[in-house]
Amino acid sequence: MRLIILGAGGHGKVVADIAKQTGKYKEICFLDDNSLDAEVIGKCYQYLEFQSADTEMYPAFGNNTVRIQWENKLLEAGISLAKIIHPLAYVSPLAEVASGCVIMPYAVVNTGTKIKKACIINIGAMVDHDCILEEGCHLAPGAIVKGENHLPEGMKVDSGEVVPLQYYN
Repeated sequence: MRLIILGAGGHGKVVADIAKQTGKYKEICFLDDNSLDAEVIGKCYQYLEFQSADTEMYPAFGNNTVRIQWENKLLEAGISLAKIIHPLAYVSPLAEVASGCVIMPYAVVNTGTKIKKACIINIGAMVDHDCILEEGCHLAPGAIVKGENHLPEGMKVDSGEVVPLQYYN
């Protein structure tokens, strides 16, 4: 399986590192409009040229709106989105994580929680039981979402921020 990451900036590099640690991908490379790194094989607009049955893509853009737009564009083209979960993250077997998400080390996604596409659950972030994170949410490092919350599309919870029980419901 090959992974193509759109965007070779900081988030893209972190995603590539996590993807390597999963052992799922034989090849990991980037599309980027500005970088000339050796692993960059083309520009983002060339994504259709790299579409194949054994390729997944992940748009590594920190801007939640841009990430959602790119995921929609990839899905409309029939491209499979990667779901990348670090081996040191805990995701309950009773939680649902959509393709197009990344879950970083020491993050926790508890039972009954639904994480929709284009979400980032950053280092050490926690999502307690029975939450719903709509498309494009970003939990920054150390963010905590207590149980039974329903976060709106594109919401960012900053580092160290705690969303109280049932605050968004």
